[in-house]
Order: sequence, then structure tokens, then C-alpha cells
Amino acid sequence: MKKTLNIAGKLLDLSVPQVMGILNITPDSFYEGSRFGQAAHAVARAAQMQTEGATFLDIGGHSTRPGAGGVSETQELDRVLPVVEAINQQLPHLVISIDTFRANVARQAVAAGAHIINDISGGNLDSTMFETVANLGVPYVLMHSRGTPQTMQQLTDYAHLVSDVIRELQEKIARLRALGVKDVLIDPGFGFAKTATQNFELLQQLEAFHALDCPLLVGVSRKSMIWRTLGITADQALNGTTVLNTVALSKGAQILRVHDVRQAAEAIELLQKLVA
Repeated sequence: MKKTLNIAGKLLDLSVPQVMGILNITPDSFYEGSRFGQAAHAVARAAQMQTEGATFLDIGGHSTRPGAGGVSETQELDRVLPVVEAINQQLPHLVISIDTFRANVARQAVAAGAHIINDISGGNLDSTMFETVANLGVPYVLMHSRGTPQTMQQLTDYAHLVSDVIRELQEKIARLRALGVKDVLIDPGFGFAKTATQNFELLQQLEAFHALDCPLLVGVSRKSMIWRTLGITADQALNGTTVLNTVALSKGAQILRVHDVRQAAEAIELLQKLVA
């Protein structure tokens, strides 16, 4: 399984798992603690996450939780570009990921200083995304999903969940490779066109995704598979998140995408003691 990423000409080692902190520049992300508006506040939060152990920062200006409403491209750009520029200037050691399904937003964010494109739609919502990624020459997080945030929860029928998800990802990896994209990261897409039961099945069989020979990113932080199962709220789901992150790490996750950086970094540090 590939264990390096080319970030602006420098190789980033993923042999030890890394943390990606979530910074939502939105008023409606499902977890209130991840929402930050003004650039100065966002930079302060980014600096805190870097201190707590984040290597990556994932900046998003369009909520993609199930059922989320639409945001115009102009509004998304207005939200994310000032933050990307400010963090790139003030925190140059952070690797910035732009969380968008729009090729033009990705293009402008990379021009502003983003290093990675994280596309929750896996290219489904913008037919020019793959060509854009190839032209930009940056790593791409290919997440498995179906439909849109409004329709995804009606698209959970699979003949064989894990093999179907892997096959759908394989087809897109082949398209990306044909275009010359070298660094593809895989996100199985927990909560996206998956039921709670399917989410746990994906996690239980996470090792199967190593067959794709791409770095593996896992994002289960404070998701409903945790809080609905436990009968709590997203605000109360930190402990459950740490439990599932630990399981993901034990099954080969190389990047944890999280709201709570310090706790994820601690889980990594402790697990590394078991394999040292």
C-alpha cells in the first residue's frame, strides 16, 4: 500500500498515520464545533489544530451532510478562498485540503494555496473534476458516494457492499490514472449512500481497501453511525469517535479526518507503541 504523498514537490510520509482536522466555513455543518466563519477565527482554529497534531487541514464551504441544502459556487468561493489564503500565509507547514465537489472551486483554491482536493462526490457532481485534478497535478481524495446530499440516503442498495464499493472506486482510479493523476487517496465514504449497518460493515472489512494500493483516509468523526447507535447527540460523540478511529487505525487507516485533533493524535501515538 502506497505510503507517501507528493505535496508541492515534497514527499509526505504516511508510514505513521496522520491527522486531518476539519474546518467548516459553513453555518450548517452537522457538528457545530467545526463551524468557523471569519478568516481570523479560522486561522486561530487552524493554529490550534496544528499544535494539537494535525498535519492536514480540510477546509469546506459547502455542507455535504445528508439532506444539506445547496450553496452557490460564488458563495462557496467567497467562504473558502480568504481562509485558504490566510492559512497558507500564516501556517505554511499545514497541508491544506479543499473539500469541494466543484472543479472551479478546486482550481481557485489550489491557486490560493491548497495542496489537496477532497471531493465527496468522487467526480459524480462535476464532470470536469478529474481532468482538473490531472491538470493541477495535486493529490486527490476519491470518496465513494452515490447521488447528491439530497438523494444519497435512497441509494443504499448493494449486491455485495464492500466489493461493490471497491469496484466503483477501482473504475474511477483507472480513469484518474489514465489522465496521469499519480496521488489518489481513498475514502470509503462512511455515511454517504450507506446505512448505519453498512457503515459498520465497511469498517469491519476496512482491510479489503488495501487492494486498491492507495493511501486510506477514514472519516467517521461524530457521525450519526456513532450517536444514533448510542442514543446521544453529535456533541456527545467524541468517545465513540475515538473508539472507531482506533479500530480504523488497527485496520490500516493512514489519515484520520476528525473534528477533535488532539484525541485522534493521542490514539495514533498510543497505537504506535504497539507496533514499535
